[in-house]
Amino acid sequence: MAKRPHIILFNPDQMRADALAHLGENPAAQTPFLDALAAGQAASYRHAYCQNPVCVPSRCSFLTGQYPHVHGHRTMRYMLHGEESSLFSELKAAGYHVWMNARNDFLPGQDPDAFARHADEVFYGGDEPPAPGPERENPRGEPGGKDYFSHYKGRLKTDGRGRNYSEDDQIVDAALRRIRTPVPGDKPLCMFLGLIWPHPPYQAEEPYFSAIDRSALPPRCPAGPVEGEPRIETLIRQGQGMQAYTEADWDELRACYAAMCKKVDEQFRRLCDGLKEAGIYDDCAIFFFSDHGDYQGRAGLSEKCQNTFPEDLVRVPLLIKPPKGVSLVPGVRDGLAELVDVYATVMDLAGVAPDHTHFGRSLRASLADPAAPLRPYACCEGGRLAGEVHCDESHANGPEGVQPANEYYPRLKAQEDDVAHGKATMLRTERYKYVRRLYEEDQLFDLETDPHETVNRIADPALAEVLAQLRLAMLGWYQATCDAVPFAYDGRFTGEMLWARVKRFCPPEQKERVLAMARENIPMARVLAWAARLAQGGDPDSRP
Repeated sequence: MAKRPHIILFNPDQMRADALAHLGENPAAQTPFLDALAAGQAASYRHAYCQNPVCVPSRCSFLTGQYPHVHGHRTMRYMLHGEESSLFSELKAAGYHVWMNARNDFLPGQDPDAFARHADEVFYGGDEPPAPGPERENPRGEPGGKDYFSHYKGRLKTDGRGRNYSEDDQIVDAALRRIRTPVPGDKPLCMFLGLIWPHPPYQAEEPYFSAIDRSALPPRCPAGPVEGEPRIETLIRQGQGMQAYTEADWDELRACYAAMCKKVDEQFRRLCDGLKEAGIYDDCAIFFFSDHGDYQGRAGLSEKCQNTFPEDLVRVPLLIKPPKGVSLVPGVRDGLAELVDVYATVMDLAGVAPDHTHFGRSLRASLADPAAPLRPYACCEGGRLAGEVHCDESHANGPEGVQPANEYYPRLKAQEDDVAHGKATMLRTERYKYVRRLYEEDQLFDLETDPHETVNRIADPALAEVLAQLRLAMLGWYQATCDAVPFAYDGRFTGEMLWARVKRFCPPEQKERVLAMARENIPMARVLAWAARLAQGGDPDSRP
C-alpha cells in the first residue's frame, strides 16, 4: 500500500469566510499566508458552510460526516459518546498517530476514556503563566453600559518579551514540538489544532491590533434590525444593550476581530514552516477551516446565535492543500461545499474506509478541477423543540441580577424562550436561501438581489415556484439523511435462545460453545446448520 499522507487539521473558532483577504470581500482583512497558499498550493472554497452555527454541534458534524439531527448533536452539552466514532478514532484504528489539543469541543468531559479512544496524545497546556490582559481597566464597564455584553476588550498588553503568549500560541508550539519528534513506529501523523481565536472576547495585541485599517472596513450590512427578523435576534439585541454603539465603536470591534484573524494567519504560517523544516510538508494533507462565523455587528448584534443562518454565521473559510502526488489546480472554488465534506475528503486522501454512514462528499475531484461540480445546495440547522430543557443551554452564572453576569447571558437567556429557540433549518442554493422555522414564519432570500438578507420574500407570489422547489429539496435532504443504520449487525437471539433451539441436537457439554456463538454474534442459521452437522456425527470443533 502506498504511504499514507500526514493529516493536519487547523481549526480556528468562529472565523467568518470574509476574514480571508483573497476572497476580496473585506478590504481590511489581512491574511497574507493563507492568501499565498490559496494562490499557489491549495484550493479555497468561497461558499463552504457549517452544519450548525455554534461550536459543539458543528464539530460533532464535521468530525463524523453526519448532520446534527442524525444523532441529536444540536446542543453545546451533547458530544460524541462511547459508541460513536470520529475521523480521529478511525484514523487511529487504521494506524495513524493522532495528536490533538484538549480544547476540541467534541469529546465528553465526564468520560475518562474518551480522549484515549480518539487520540494517542493530548496536549493539555496550563504550564505557562496567563498572558497579560487588556490595556483598558474594567473593559466591560458597568452593568447597563454599551460594552458590558459586547465581548469587546480591545488592545492587549504584552509581557517583558513584547509578546502576549496565549493558549493558542502554546498549542501551536506544542504541535511544533510533536512535528520535530519522531512518531512511534514511524506511523503517519494526524494533528488537530483546535484554536480559540478569533472567538470572543475581541482582543488583540500589537502588532496585530494596529495593523488593521479601520477606514477600509466595508459598511455593516444591515446596520440595524431587519423587519420580520427571528425572535431570538430581537431578544439578544435587547439583552446585549449595544444600541449606544456608534459606527466608530463597531469599527473598533470589527477591526479587533480582523486583527485576531491576522494573528491566526501568522500562527498557521508558523505551523506550516515547522512542517517544512521537519521535511514532511509535501507529504501532508492540510485543512484550514473554522466551525462557524460571527455576527460582527450585523443588525446590531455581537458574537453568534444557535438557530439563525445569515452568511455571517454559517459561511466559513475552507482551504485544502493536498499531499504531493494528488492533482491540484490552486485557487478559489465558487461552488457550494459543506464541512461534512472535510470528513469525506480526509478519509479519501488517507485511504481509510469509514466505519459508519456519513453524508460528506470528497472534494478530491474539485482539487484537480476548479470546475468540477460540487453540491446543489448546502444545509445548516439549529434550535430545539419547545420544552426541551436539556437543550436550552441556559447556563448563566447565578440568578438574574447577580454581577458580573456571564457575558453570554443575553443569548443564553433568549434561548429559554421556546419560540425564539425553536428548531430551524437552512437550505441554500447558488441563488436562494430558504429557512424553515418550526414556530415562526419561514424565510426566503434572493441572494442575487439581496446578498445581505434584508428582505424576506417568503410571501412573494413571484417566488412561489422557487419556494415549492426549495421545500421539496429540504424534504428530500431530510429523508436521505434522517437516520443512519450502524454498520455492525446486532444478534436477534440471546445465548439461551440459541441453546433452546439446538439443545435437542447437542450434548450438554456444547452449551458453553453455543453461548459463545451468541456473544460472537454468529447468525442463528449458521448455528442451526452447525448443530445439524453435529447431530449427523460432525466435528463439534468445526466452524459454525
